[in-house]
Amino acid sequence: MTANAANAANTANTVNAANTANTVNAANAANTANAANAANTVNAVLRPHAEEQFGEELVLLAKTDDRPRPPGWRLSPWAVTTYLLGDGDRITPKYIGARRIVEVAVATLATDRALLLLGVPGTAKTWLSEHLAAAISGDSTLLVQGTAGTAEEAIRYGWNYARLLAEGPSRAALTPSPVMRAMEEGRLARVEELTRMPSDIQDALITVLSEKTLPIPELNEEVQATKGFNVIATANDRDRGVNELSSALRRRFNTVVLPVPASPEEEVDIVARRVEQLGRALELPSTVTALDEIRRVVTVFRELRSGVTADGRTKVKSPSGTLSTAEAISVVTSGIALAAHFGDGVLRPGDVAAGILGAVVQDPVSDRVVWQEYLETVVRERGEWRDFYRACRDAL
Repeated sequence: MTANAANAANTANTVNAANTANTVNAANAANTANAANAANTVNAVLRPHAEEQFGEELVLLAKTDDRPRPPGWRLSPWAVTTYLLGDGDRITPKYIGARRIVEVAVATLATDRALLLLGVPGTAKTWLSEHLAAAISGDSTLLVQGTAGTAEEAIRYGWNYARLLAEGPSRAALTPSPVMRAMEEGRLARVEELTRMPSDIQDALITVLSEKTLPIPELNEEVQATKGFNVIATANDRDRGVNELSSALRRRFNTVVLPVPASPEEEVDIVARRVEQLGRALELPSTVTALDEIRRVVTVFRELRSGVTADGRTKVKSPSGTLSTAEAISVVTSGIALAAHFGDGVLRPGDVAAGILGAVVQDPVSDRVVWQEYLETVVRERGEWRDFYRACRDAL
């Protein structure tokens, strides 16, 4: 009986071990499948969030980051700056510009001051905001989009009216805003185009930024911000429909002005990098992207923006549009699509001419005159730009 019992016990142990191994194998297979599904999901998304698209870089930095981290931060300020500017090796640059600008922005978020990124359209305010949130909080999705129709609920909270009517006011019936969620979770909230919001909606942020609390008078409660919470807002004062910030709200922000790219080479580099990234994301057919065409688009935009040619000899009129770097990226990307699908796969002047016309001529009357004058007085006189001149004339 003793031998039988021992045999039975051994058999049971063997079965349990096999079951355990099967369970572990099943769990590993499930994890592998989940990872593969997650990767496939990211690949299928038209524009993955920054923390998904550059997740490997964030993990790599986190593993090697031994510097002090502010409470609630996933990376140290030094590592966040490296993530944004690149390290020349495995970390790609996300923002091309003065290092000091990035350092001031990151240092601001390490204090109790909110950050306001200010600049003309196309200076990468939203891009920088998203990557700051991804690196610091690991989540760039707590976003409020400012428009003329943005309601106060987008800043504070709303209600699930079905539950409100059925149960009365309660936390279960409350719908938190992205700002409220960021306060509770100790993350960064992003407010895009702050100056597009009506002034009274903007001022809903004052108590949040100064007291770090969000009162809920209907419940006689409040939400207190946990460590790691802060706000990044973006704004510009160039476009129409802009509402000035009140002095009370502006005092609660540290403002960092993002300039247009300082040099043509810097702007060409930005355009080339973003066009390459967009081409991969959109799975455009491979084309020969002529750097000369990118440089030409950037030159045209910079000359029309500044009102003078690159050599400083000829003054030109500026159109009503902003002609930002973001618009240059759009023009080149559209040109690549034309070259890939309707051309010979090489980016040529005819592929970018129509895009430039659309970017420059925002006002069909005054801007068309500006563009025609620029073509005749500047472009036509440049011998190496003959093909570009003919393509632009044909596009008119």
